[in-house]
Amino acid sequence: MPHYTAPLRDMQFVLFDLLQAETELAALPRHAGLDRDTIEAVLEEGAKFASQVIQPLNQVGDREGCTYHGDGVVTAPPGFKEAYRQYVDNGWPSVSCDPDWGGQGLPTLVNNRLYEMWNSANQAWLMYAGLSHSAYECLMAFGTEEQKQVYLTRIVSGEWTGTMCLTEPHCGTDLGLLKTRAEANDDGSFALTGTKIFISAGEHDLAENILHLVLARLPGAPAGTKGISLFLVPKFLPDADGNVGGRNAIKAGSIEHKMGIHGNATCVMNLDGATGWLIGEANKGLAAMFVMMNSARLGVGMQSLGQAEVAYQNAAAYAKDRLQGRAATGPASPDKAADSILVHPDVRRMLLTARACNEGGRALATWTALLLDREHDHPDPAVREEASELMALLTPVVKAFLTDNGYETATLCQQVLGGHGYISEWGMDQYVRDARINMIYEGTNGIQALDLLGRKVLMDGGAKFARFAALVQAFLDENAGRPELAEFTAPLAKLLADTVALTQEIGVKAKADPNEVGAAAVPYLRITGHLCFAWLWARMAALAIGKDDHFHAAKVATARFYFAWLLPEVEQRFREARAGAPSLMAMPADAF
Repeated sequence: MPHYTAPLRDMQFVLFDLLQAETELAALPRHAGLDRDTIEAVLEEGAKFASQVIQPLNQVGDREGCTYHGDGVVTAPPGFKEAYRQYVDNGWPSVSCDPDWGGQGLPTLVNNRLYEMWNSANQAWLMYAGLSHSAYECLMAFGTEEQKQVYLTRIVSGEWTGTMCLTEPHCGTDLGLLKTRAEANDDGSFALTGTKIFISAGEHDLAENILHLVLARLPGAPAGTKGISLFLVPKFLPDADGNVGGRNAIKAGSIEHKMGIHGNATCVMNLDGATGWLIGEANKGLAAMFVMMNSARLGVGMQSLGQAEVAYQNAAAYAKDRLQGRAATGPASPDKAADSILVHPDVRRMLLTARACNEGGRALATWTALLLDREHDHPDPAVREEASELMALLTPVVKAFLTDNGYETATLCQQVLGGHGYISEWGMDQYVRDARINMIYEGTNGIQALDLLGRKVLMDGGAKFARFAALVQAFLDENAGRPELAEFTAPLAKLLADTVALTQEIGVKAKADPNEVGAAAVPYLRITGHLCFAWLWARMAALAIGKDDHFHAAKVATARFYFAWLLPEVEQRFREARAGAPSLMAMPADAF
């Protein structure tokens, strides 16, 4: 039976040593009175909910899956509904929501750490709640006062959940092709007709109502993405008092049978003249939906970080107990029939890869959450602008780099268990299967790479990238006089200089051949992800080096492993990014 223990000690290190969360939050009027003890108390309770309530349901959800009963009715796996009720009763949906709408007003920083724990415990279960928070953010930004009064308070409380309905059978990433139509009714509402597919948590029995945020076209709307509008379409129409009323004409036509996340219902949603209300302005729905999409992309990064962490914990525990072979240097446990497999260098390589990716990913994800808090609440407009620019740059990195790493980590941890990793009772196969979707949905990782290089870096002449590069350079300048850090700062400095040069090269080449952006995008994202990790690992090493307790010694050892074993990946990625488009585009299409 798999186990999970929240890595609270490492979270404390990232929050309070690396990021100085108390000082940072004190600069934000909304959170100025929030202290470390309160944050730690919330995280401790969240850890209990993870390990005691939803983690025991993870394998249940994988085995039992969701059940489609016909006529649009879907039930979640056994125990999911009861766990969700406990989640609501304990006030977890409202943690980082605005107090004006019933929220507790805690920072995104705290919610981010909770979501990592809950994803480790049960990704499929958390998707019902996590998407609701993304819907909350969209309605906060673009909803009318009436929509907020009726719908937002119930999302905050957790009484109602939310989804995002974008994809259609004939179009995924290219939303300009979508066909779902919306026609005005006499009362100011709209009638929506069409089919959406791959809708996570599209139908279930956990909450009394589901609010679908649906992209559709109005009559006469411009072609392409400029003619898309966003609508709020509830499963049940609110009555005059805002409570659940009659059934709306949006129903699940089926649920998908899929590789992983069996505990979450992935639905085909049919709209047959369903009643909905416009969110934001007509024909500007994609901008509104991007608020939800960007929130979801950061959430997907948390999903993979969560899967990778729980996979690592179980693989490390197995490796300590599994006796197999002898150490090459002689028996480590001569009183036993064999040594623990931890004596074998390759087992350590796999576990240290997982650990380095997880701890680096935790630092990156937590820092981006802090940037969101700065963007929303800092009193200085210049600080808010910088945070916004950095978030735009880093969102595709968090989504793609962490999910790539998370899947690789899960498979390496499965490998540690050998044959047992392939057997369901150990749970490792589920982590691999559940982690695989994270590289696909909310924009495939190839799309994230195009977004990073094409839109976030080259479109503004590298201004956003320059902001991040300045932070890295500032750290290098501050620590130039610390020779004990040279093993970290020297490769970081080289990587920064090489990435700046590569960015300029691609910008020049793209002017002659636009395909150069697409050709270089994926390796460029991997390079940027490693630049983030190398900066954060160097910072963590700077805090830990010289301290002889177990935690800090392990942190330095992991940092050294990252720089020695994982960072060299960039050498290959630089060659790939410079290889260019010709070798990719030369083969005729009919030859494939």
